Amino acid sequence: MQTIIELFENSVSRYGDNPLMLEKSGDKYESTSYREIRQAVAEFSAGLINMGISKGDRIALLSEGRNDWVISELAVLYAGAVNIPLSVKLGDASEIKFRLEHSGALMIIVSGGQAHKLKDLKRELDVLEKVVLLDKPEEMDDKDMLYSDIREAGKKVLENEPGKFDERWKSIKSDDYANICYTSGTTADPKGIILSHRNYTANVEQARSLMEVPEWYTTLLILPWDHAFAHTAGIYTLISAGASMASIQVGKTPMETLKNIPHNIKEIRPVFLLSVPALAKNFRKNIEGGVRQKGKAAKKLFDWGLSIAYTYNGTGRNKGKGMRFLLRPLVSLFDKILFSKVRENFGGRLKFFIGGGALLDIELQRFFYALGIPMFQGYGLTEASPIISSNSEKKHKLGSSGYLVTDMELKICDDEKNELPTGEKGEIVIKGENVMKGYWQNEEATASTIVDGWLYTGDMGYMDEDGFLYVLGRFKSLLISDDGEKYSPEGIEEAFAGQSQFIDQCMLYNNQNPYTVALIVPNREALKRWLSQKNLKPDTKEGQIAMLKLLELELNEYRIGRKYEKMFPQRWLPASIGVLDEAFTESNHLLNSTLKIVRGKITERYKERIDYLYTVESKDVCNPRNVEAINKLMMND
Repeated sequence: MQTIIELFENSVSRYGDNPLMLEKSGDKYESTSYREIRQAVAEFSAGLINMGISKGDRIALLSEGRNDWVISELAVLYAGAVNIPLSVKLGDASEIKFRLEHSGALMIIVSGGQAHKLKDLKRELDVLEKVVLLDKPEEMDDKDMLYSDIREAGKKVLENEPGKFDERWKSIKSDDYANICYTSGTTADPKGIILSHRNYTANVEQARSLMEVPEWYTTLLILPWDHAFAHTAGIYTLISAGASMASIQVGKTPMETLKNIPHNIKEIRPVFLLSVPALAKNFRKNIEGGVRQKGKAAKKLFDWGLSIAYTYNGTGRNKGKGMRFLLRPLVSLFDKILFSKVRENFGGRLKFFIGGGALLDIELQRFFYALGIPMFQGYGLTEASPIISSNSEKKHKLGSSGYLVTDMELKICDDEKNELPTGEKGEIVIKGENVMKGYWQNEEATASTIVDGWLYTGDMGYMDEDGFLYVLGRFKSLLISDDGEKYSPEGIEEAFAGQSQFIDQCMLYNNQNPYTVALIVPNREALKRWLSQKNLKPDTKEGQIAMLKLLELELNEYRIGRKYEKMFPQRWLPASIGVLDEAFTESNHLLNSTLKIVRGKITERYKERIDYLYTVESKDVCNPRNVEAINKLMMND
């Protein structure tokens, strides 16, 4: 299949009566078949063509995941136009304005829940001709149009001039642009990544080389649908296989929508889920919180079961091998009495997660593997459409980012672009039909990223002798010691937050300094529970000192002689800790839309605090700055 349209048409002809979309607007999920979605796509697309949309025009899409998201994108593509998928997590009007202006979008399709973001903005944008409303508002102005009206007009076009629509979609070629996907804005000037129809269809073929996707597979697409990972690994890979996808029930507020996820999982009973580290950590904390509520004995039993499973599973490739086979009866027992109950909360059919978006701490991988719902880590980036590698049921090694997709070349290069041998660390460089066409209106960035057809990812990694890729993190985020040695902090940060119930977030810093320091955001509720158990109060000096010493002890678990001593090189563990009273969030711009920390902005915001962490006074975790921060954190209601 050379185009997304060919891919979809093929699936409609093969799986026409299969459910494609599952959506809940009332009391239960209703399914819509491939054939029914195709009809809706044809109506909307014919309506767009009737309005004068030409091949190559840009149309933006800003909506929560729902049937109309897929219908809208496909309709835009059938019309020969280019979709600009925007994240619902874009809060500032300036962020949306930049993307619309830069892409030259003539139109934006928007849901009722997002329309308020355009209220003032549409007056400021001369290039934006129309705002297509998926949901009928109380008031409309001269730029607004209803999605339903365009579909009605499209029906008439299909009845009276069917050749007009057919001629357009049949003219789409593999190199035609499908999307311009904007980077998540960790800089002031995000780049627009151009992905062609063939970029997507090639990557779908590559994704399916990693694992089988039977037509009976169903998932709940939890990640934002504009996210490259959800877009390809979710929407188009499932469509190619005749499988089904469900959207989260949209609440009146983002928080209400989040609360719907556990209920929707039980209703949909997904076979697999796509996840990112932030979601994985939340799942784990909820699971462990449920176990804690059942008492100390249940917690001890659960932890014992985990430790047995960890030993038995190894890295996955050596699961149950050697003397490990002796543990099989115990593993089966714990699975029956404990872990199967956890899986019931995920609907009872969940076979695995696919993890992407950022590095996933190996401890988290071991945890979910022990529960019988492994989280298979993958790797990719939007510029690669995005899938480059992944672990899978048939082939996996915990701690790695998996094995490579087919029909793609990969090499590891040094600073001089020379290829390095197996096992040596360097920049990950790839070549294949999944490599983007370039950055929209940014020839300089394109030329520096794609050289002779090779995409320089900016990520550091290496290949092992078994053909597994290990991704170590972004070069731009590396810790750099005063002697010039470099190290990726992401694994340490994920471990600190993932393995401690008392730490929610962490950022390490070292820019040619004598030692590394850490900014940490504690988990307020976990600290409250701990204080209560110790009969301490958060508003007393005794309680505050106890909490700070507890946080220090949690990080010291990675030092020589302690529980996690072998996980990381000692020289990169923080020698000084700065406790923060505010979380890194999207609203304060310290997290991006894929929930990754934005290092540059955190460093800029906390520059004075980082400088303080290199003073003698800061080496004492109970220093005045930390006492003040922990007090403020615990007193905030």
